[in-house]
Amino acid sequence: METILVCDDDQEIVQAIAIYLENEGYEVQCAYNGAEALECLQKRSDIALAILDVMMPDVDGIETTRRIREENNIPIIMLSAKSEDQDKIVGLRTGADDYVTKPFNPEELIARVQSQLRRSGMMQMDRGGAVYQVGGLQMSDEDTSVMVDGRNVRLTPLEYNILKLLVRKPGKVFSTAEIYETIWKEKAIGAENVVAVHVRHIREKIEINPREPQYLKEVWGVGYKIERQETIPEDTIS
Repeated sequence: METILVCDDDQEIVQAIAIYLENEGYEVQCAYNGAEALECLQKRSDIALAILDVMMPDVDGIETTRRIREENNIPIIMLSAKSEDQDKIVGLRTGADDYVTKPFNPEELIARVQSQLRRSGMMQMDRGGAVYQVGGLQMSDEDTSVMVDGRNVRLTPLEYNILKLLVRKPGKVFSTAEIYETIWKEKAIGAENVVAVHVRHIREKIEINPREPQYLKEVWGVGYKIERQETIPEDTIS
């Protein structure tokens, strides 16, 4: 039984979500502000996913997500009464994996929870020791670690899976729809901003200069690819 953290300053919303989740067989931990959510995550190592409201007093959902991402890669779904794309982008850039706008359909929220847990679980199951390398970029499925020129990089589960998809086929251009449907397992309807935000976040972590990327390149009007890297023969190195 997975444990889900639900955090919103509106207690009625928290209790309603808890009932929906418990009816699906999940255990629920409730929090009513960002500080409580962070404290809960420190005490409970078994939390599999967090649902966080964006607008909360003191420590809001954006800041809570940022702090979680400093130490934890669990899937995060953000809730907000705002529907503007910019608010979604801010949340996703901070490290959230999905975004649900209030008022929401309980069945949709449950479906998104299940989808995130399924992807996270698939990533765990895929850990078989495979190592992928392109130039100085190296990924290991055994511990989902990423190294760039000897530097450790921490990626969220979604970021890891996106990068892995591209790294496994250097030089191949993947369209936004291909990336979204492969990683999210859903039809790519209005997915451009979502994928672009995650790609930007990956670049900020793996590239020395994200504006002039060495590895993760965009092919305008087509999609994204991992650039092939030349290998220098050892006997030419002085």
